[in-house]
Formats: sequence, structure tokens, C-alpha cells
Amino acid sequence: MTKLKGLLLTEGMHGMISQVQGLAKALNLDFIHEKIELNNFWKMIPPKLTPVQDFVFKNKLGNNFDIVISCGRKSVIPSIYLKNKLKNKIMNIHIQDPKVSLSNFDYIVAPEHDSLFGSNVLSTKGAIHYLREDELNESKSYLKPQINKEKILSFIIGGPNKYYNYDENVIEKIFLKVKKNFIDSGYQLIFIPSMRTPQRIISKANEFFDENQIIIKEVDKKAYLSALKLADHIIVTCDSTSMISEAAMTGKPIYVAQMPNIKKNQRFKKFFELFRSLDITRDLENSVENWNYKKLDETDRISSYIKEQLKKKYDFS
Repeated sequence: MTKLKGLLLTEGMHGMISQVQGLAKALNLDFIHEKIELNNFWKMIPPKLTPVQDFVFKNKLGNNFDIVISCGRKSVIPSIYLKNKLKNKIMNIHIQDPKVSLSNFDYIVAPEHDSLFGSNVLSTKGAIHYLREDELNESKSYLKPQINKEKILSFIIGGPNKYYNYDENVIEKIFLKVKKNFIDSGYQLIFIPSMRTPQRIISKANEFFDENQIIIKEVDKKAYLSALKLADHIIVTCDSTSMISEAAMTGKPIYVAQMPNIKKNQRFKKFFELFRSLDITRDLENSVENWNYKKLDETDRISSYIKEQLKKKYDFS
């Protein structure tokens, strides 16, 4: 397939970038990423009430691209604006529910737990992402010199959002389960923070776990990839469906560290129910089990379908 040019639009958060870049890489696009900034007044207005005009956003977007891939509320209007302006010269794809008419996009890529339906909706089990097996393999050696145990637990931790506040007592209980279930049974811990992980949580982990455990103190992509590859078991906190989806590409047992929610969210509930039904995840309790499941690679499945549509649109193979 001839290499097409892509424009990626997000709000700059890791989960969003992971999804748009994952799809762009799978489509073999030559792409650039643009972090969308809205002008002050429009930051508070939902997309369905926002005019499709360029004065809404600060970014100066060109037209030297074939595909727009957007994710996040702020990117909705710029994507629609470009589609209205360039018509069939481009294909625009939005990831997640745009909260506007789906007809504004050529395709919507949305997880099943969004319960979004339409002729142009491509449903996925969990979130699509940028991780690839070859990247994991290449990064395996990054943390390996620090490994001194046969069994490895990788603990991927997120951070507070509008649904979970990372209460100190809750985090303490999770850390205690990690120690009792795994470390006391001979596992070595690799603790991996994300962009949302507060410094107080990283400091707490450094103080709580003994010096034989590997505590990564800052965001480190290579450490993240290496930890996923080296792990025998993986724990991911419940606040990030993206990180759980990324871990699911390993085929390794994933425990979800659940926390009391401060706000109800049916989407999270449906996501957890789906991944449990697929035997990908189990809740972190007081025991350790081993199980297998088919590696989840929704990015390749969705990109294969879109590639077929691109062949028809651009008449090449």
C-alpha cells in the first residue's frame, strides 16, 4: 500500500495518543500529531453546541494529509471542520463517542462498552492502542539486568480522575495485597507509574516496598514495555481501560486493582464485565491464579478493515 499522510488530533493525554498513534501505525501512515487547543469560551461548550468553524480552535491546520484520526472532545470540531472543508479528499476517523451526529465522520472506532451503534461504527473489545509485539520484544532487555527472581509481577498504576480519587487508605490496601499475594510468595515487583500517577503515590511505593523491588519513579516508556514483556502476572489499576487493554495484548493473567468509585460510570462497569467474560481479567483479591486467554489485538483487526476501504477509495493495493 502506498504510504498515505495522516493528521492525528488529540488533547495530548497518553490514552488518546496511544489510540490515534496505534491506528496510524497499523495503517502505515506518515503522520504528524497535533495537540488541539480550544479558544477560551469554547472550552466549556460541548461539541454538539459548538459551531463548526476554525475560530473555535487555536491550531492552524493545513491540508497536506489524506486521513484525519481524532480522539477526545476537543478534537471533534477540528476533525469535522476539515472534513467539511476538504470533503472526499480526506477520510476522517474518530475514536470514542464524539457526542455529535456520527454522520460527521467516515468511521467511528468505539469500544463495545460505549454502546454506540451505526453503519460507520467499528466496535472494539476495549481500547485500541500503539503497542506492538516487536516493540515489547525489543524492550525486554531494558529492565532485565535488575531482575533477580524467577517470577515477576508488573504493577501498572494510573492516577486520580473524576471516577476514582486514589484515597490513601485504598492505595495502602492495594499495596498490602501486592505484598501478601506476590512479594511474600517469591515474586519480584516492577512498579510502573503513568502520566497521571501523583508523586505522593510513587513516593509511597518507594517507602512501602523493600529495596529488592523495582520502583520506576517517572514515566518511562521503555520500562513500561519491558515490564509487560517480563511479567508473569500483571496488575493494572481500575481507572484506566486503556492500560488494561494494552496489557491484554500480552496474553498474561491480568488482575484489576479495584477502588471505590466516587462517581458512577456504566461504561467502566460494562468494560470490566466484558473483560472478565473473555477471561482476560480478574479482580485483585487474596489469591494468585494462572490462566490463559487469546491475546487481544483489536488495533490490527480494525486497521485491516480500514485498509480494505482505503484500497477502494484510493484504488491501490
